[in-house]
Amino acid sequence: MRQVRRGPAAPPHGPGVPPQPSYVDGRGYGDPAGTPGADPGYDSGYNTGQVYGSPGGRGPAGTGTGAGRPAPNWGRRIKWTAVTVVAVLLVTSVATYFWADSKLRREVDLSKVIDRPSGGEGTNYLIVGSDSREGMSAAEKKQLHTGSAEGKRTDSMMILHVGDNGDTLISLPRDSDVELPTFVGSESGKTYKGTGRHIKLNAAYATDGPELLVRTIEFNTGLRIDHYVEIGFAGFANIVDAVGGVDITIDKGFKDKYSGADFKAGKQTLNGEQALAFVRTRHAFAASDLERTKNQQKFLAALAHQVATPSTVLNPFKFYPVMGAGLDSLIVDKDMGLWDLGSMFFAMKGVNGGDGTSMNMPISGSSGGNLVWDKAKVKTLVDQLKNDEKVTVSGN
Repeated sequence: MRQVRRGPAAPPHGPGVPPQPSYVDGRGYGDPAGTPGADPGYDSGYNTGQVYGSPGGRGPAGTGTGAGRPAPNWGRRIKWTAVTVVAVLLVTSVATYFWADSKLRREVDLSKVIDRPSGGEGTNYLIVGSDSREGMSAAEKKQLHTGSAEGKRTDSMMILHVGDNGDTLISLPRDSDVELPTFVGSESGKTYKGTGRHIKLNAAYATDGPELLVRTIEFNTGLRIDHYVEIGFAGFANIVDAVGGVDITIDKGFKDKYSGADFKAGKQTLNGEQALAFVRTRHAFAASDLERTKNQQKFLAALAHQVATPSTVLNPFKFYPVMGAGLDSLIVDKDMGLWDLGSMFFAMKGVNGGDGTSMNMPISGSSGGNLVWDKAKVKTLVDQLKNDEKVTVSGN
C-alpha cells in the first residue's frame, strides 16, 4: 500500500504552541531520526506533565516552576478588619447616643426660677425621688405598697456636687424646716409673695413642683442648682429589675408595714419591689428620715456598682434594657444632656464607692416635728461647694 508522507501541519491552537512531531513509525519523541524538521531536543511535555509550555501543569497562564498561589497579605487583612470594627463601633455609638437622647424627658424649666444665687465652681445636681405613681396599674400599686394618693410628693432629695476637688453627695431630709420664699407659679405665671412661713421641704414640691423646690433650696442655702433629675416609684423598681437585682448587705433586720419592708440582716439580692421598700422605710427607725437617707445613699452605691459592672455594660442584651428603663423613668431639666447625666452617674458611683464625701445636711435640732438645719455649718458647707473646695463639714 502506498505511503503518504505528511508535511508539517499548522499549529492547532494558534501561536504560542510549539510544532508537533510526526509519529511515523512510532517515532518523533525527540528522535533525530524522526520526522524531518523535528527538533531533536523537543519534549512534548507528556513526560513531565508540562503541556503546551505550561510549567507545573497550570495551563497557558502558569508562571514559574511548581509555584502555589501567593501568600495572603495578613497585614492588609488585619488593617481592613480593624477599619471595619471601628466603623461598626462608631455607627453603633452614634445611633445609641441619638436613641438615648431622644428618650430623655426634659420637662423642668429652671428659667422659671426667680432670684437665683450666683453660680460657683463645679456642677450641682438636685436628685429627687418622687412618689409618682404615673403609669402604674392598681395591681402594681398594691404590689409595691405605694398607695393611691393623687399628685406627687418627694420621698428623697439629694444635692450632688461634681468638682475637681472631690465630689459630694448631700441628703436633704424631707422633713427639713425651710422658709417658703416668693416665687412665680410654674404654670400660672403668677407671683406669690413670701410671708416668712416655714414648711417642710417636701411641701415645696407638693405646692408647685420641681421649680418651686429648686427655688426653695436655693433661697435657704444660697447654692445654685445647675441640673434637676427626678425618678418615680415605678421607674426605680424597673431599673433594679432590669439590672437583675442589686446585692446589698443589711446590718440589722427591720420590718415596716407602710413600705412593705421585711428584711433580715445579712447579704442579699433585692429585686425592684424589695429595693423600693428598702429606700422608702422610715417608720421602722428611731431616727426616722435621717436613717432613711443613709439607706438611700447605701442602696444607690450598690445600684451604681451593679450597673457599671462589665456583665452589664458589655452585654447589649442587658445594657440596653437597663439604659432604656432608666431613661424612660427620668424627668430632667431642659438643659440636661447625656454627658451631664453620665457625669452625674459616675460621680455618684465614685462618691458612694468611697472616692468622695457622702453626708446628710447638718441638723441642729427640731421644731414642731421639722428638722432644723445648723445654719453655721450649712454656710460653711455651701461656701466650700461654691469654691469647689474639699468639704470639711460633717453631717448627721
